[in-house]
Amino acid sequence: MNNRRLPVIVGISGATGSIYAVRLLERLKSLNVETHLVASKAAEITLRHEMGLTLKDLRQLAGTSYPIGDIGAAIASGSFETAGMIVAPCAIRTMAAVAHGLSDNLLTRAADVTLKERRRLILMLRETPLSLIHINAMKAITEAGGIIAPPVPAFYIKPTSIDDIVDHTVARMIDLLGINADHDVKRWKGLRDSTA
Repeated sequence: MNNRRLPVIVGISGATGSIYAVRLLERLKSLNVETHLVASKAAEITLRHEMGLTLKDLRQLAGTSYPIGDIGAAIASGSFETAGMIVAPCAIRTMAAVAHGLSDNLLTRAADVTLKERRRLILMLRETPLSLIHINAMKAITEAGGIIAPPVPAFYIKPTSIDDIVDHTVARMIDLLGINADHDVKRWKGLRDSTA
């Protein structure tokens, strides 16, 4: 039996929530999971604004990284095996492009390839409120096998910091990829008092 862990593609688009991308890359690196990074131009701007980091800083956390226009990259082909792809955070524009098969850059192409190869595509969608246009795009991605997973805080873990919330959400994203990791995060175990 082959226990080799397949690489994970990490896409980052321009929505708020750069901290999720940073923490995801850090966590996958600590798990010795090979990562392939592609970020949009808007993601670079958001990363700089929210965290004071550059794309160069982010690339140091990834195993391999590609420019957004590199359509000849390994992750642009279905013959390159991966465990799947997480787009964290995922902007509505990126989700809409994926929902309609518009592979106009490496980020959307890699997502399209992930879907067509029937691999896990997880979009950490960052938008609220949602219009019917957004909901229809989410429906299309879900019907194609993708997973829409907004970063919704789990208050049952009784977080005491933003880091607690981010770490829990990132652990859930890694769970969705099917990567067995001993996360040091709290999980729901049911209510202790079930007298109701």
